[in-house]
Amino acid sequence: MTLDAIIVVGVLVGAVVLFVSERLRSDIVALLALATLLAAGILAPEEGFAGFANPATVTVAAMFVLSAGLERTGAVSVVGGLLERIGRRSPTMALVAMMAGVAFVSAFVNNTAAVAVMLPSVIALSRAIGVSPSKLLIPLSYASLFGGVCTLFGTSTNILVGSLAEDAGQRPFGVFELTPIGLVLLVCGTLYVVLVGTRLLPSRGASNDLAEEFAVWDYVLEIRLMRGDPSVGSPLGSAQLVTDLRLDVLAVERDGEILTLPRSGLVLHEGDVLRVRCDLDMVKRLEARAGVEVGPRRLWRDEALGGDDATLVEAVVAPSSVVEGQTLREIGLRGRFGATALAIRHHDRLVQSRLADTPLRGGDALLVELATSRVPSLRASREFVVVSERGSLAPVVRRAVPAVAVVCGVVAAAASGVVPIAVSAVIGALMLVLLGSLSVEEAYRSLDARVIVLLGGILPLGTALERTGVAALLAHGLVEVVGPLGPVAAMSAIFGVTSILTAVMSNTATAALLVPIALGVASALGVDPRPFLAAVAYGASTSFMTPMSYQTNLMVYGPGSYRFADYLRIGTPLTLMFWLLATLLVPLAWPFAGSVTP
Repeated sequence: MTLDAIIVVGVLVGAVVLFVSERLRSDIVALLALATLLAAGILAPEEGFAGFANPATVTVAAMFVLSAGLERTGAVSVVGGLLERIGRRSPTMALVAMMAGVAFVSAFVNNTAAVAVMLPSVIALSRAIGVSPSKLLIPLSYASLFGGVCTLFGTSTNILVGSLAEDAGQRPFGVFELTPIGLVLLVCGTLYVVLVGTRLLPSRGASNDLAEEFAVWDYVLEIRLMRGDPSVGSPLGSAQLVTDLRLDVLAVERDGEILTLPRSGLVLHEGDVLRVRCDLDMVKRLEARAGVEVGPRRLWRDEALGGDDATLVEAVVAPSSVVEGQTLREIGLRGRFGATALAIRHHDRLVQSRLADTPLRGGDALLVELATSRVPSLRASREFVVVSERGSLAPVVRRAVPAVAVVCGVVAAAASGVVPIAVSAVIGALMLVLLGSLSVEEAYRSLDARVIVLLGGILPLGTALERTGVAALLAHGLVEVVGPLGPVAAMSAIFGVTSILTAVMSNTATAALLVPIALGVASALGVDPRPFLAAVAYGASTSFMTPMSYQTNLMVYGPGSYRFADYLRIGTPLTLMFWLLATLLVPLAWPFAGSVTP
């Protein structure tokens, strides 16, 4: 093994370890790998940065814009309106209709966008039919994955695998080439969830009251400022009482008027009643403090939350959001959105004290109070996904027909082969802006920079694996283990490795690393590589065993009050079933005896 090959193996192992450990963000890991390869001289600068100009990267970026167009115009939310009407007839019918609708949308729209739009509707549906949200939210995520494997547009990994296959000299994957097996997986997966999965899912998070669901009441308190307290006459943000105890003041009552979401510049007066969130230790410290009088909590429940000018909103930290790892104090939640956090559901654990200093993670659900007029700005942010709120905010359907027409045109142009998929996607994204379905600013905000940087940074590692012979070495090692059992066993092993890696690291990174190895295995066996490429595409999008196996699984983690074990319980049998189905069906769709070269 050459020195370059040893360096590439070290970069590969280091990248996988960092991806799995999540000590660094996935895009940073990809850039570190790229920087190492460039610094070692294994790749020239033009080769190293070619990942950012790769058709897969460009296509994925354009698909973010197309998905945002369908989302912002209300085209996707129409499906949510139909669900509740169907669901009132039967909970089982509601589940089937929800999964079918989400799967259809996810076949043409980014999975994350589809789930983000459907989350509020599904939670509303669960309350309308009297079913716990935890019975519907994992099925919602899984259904988006079922639909995503049905078309080349369905997931970024499908687009990536198709592009890498073309780069390797293989003929491009057709838009609907993955559809036949994808539909089988969709039907079998839906039947499994309906007949078996719902029995394995817990019943949690069923309250119709957000404050009760987040157990807020035991952690709020009224305190009255008395004469002589140093905080009297000081602005709220710098008052000694607030800064010493790090109180979160949720409302101020003065002369019978309740000021919700008080500004930091509000000057405190003697007799003001502050409604604050605190833990039991803080209650004791307040009771021992001179100058304040600890009062009852009943007015808080009856009057303060979600008043005429404020509303309660449950917002989920979006996976891969830039706020991951930051605290509420660092992101300035109140300054940016005028919002006050009341509680955080950190997966299955509720956090109600010292919220400002709690680091956020993807999938965390926040209960926040904010002015009703500020909800749209929270919805528009890429950092949070608003999933429920007290009162309803009807979606505004605007210019939906042109947006749908543009997306249909993109699919038709790519499917017919008139233009490459990257070209049709870019033209479609531009058309949405020109037609006014999206503003230029909305189009730029729709781009997920972390995914784009991850793609641009990790693709050159695949190039280095091939150039230094590491991909061939790994492929030969795999062939030595399973090769004697035949190409079906080798293809099945590729699917299994892809699925297992996807359970603990980015599916996009997994696909980028496994495609060169899959091509090497096919070459070593002297068979058509297409079944192996399909195995990577399906395997990278059908791992259901952990919350980290796909972004949509993380998105429903908090709102569903799930635990890690819930995903293992329902997702492991489903992953094994898909593994078996792929092993049986992929060779039928793409025979190993097909053309080895294009």
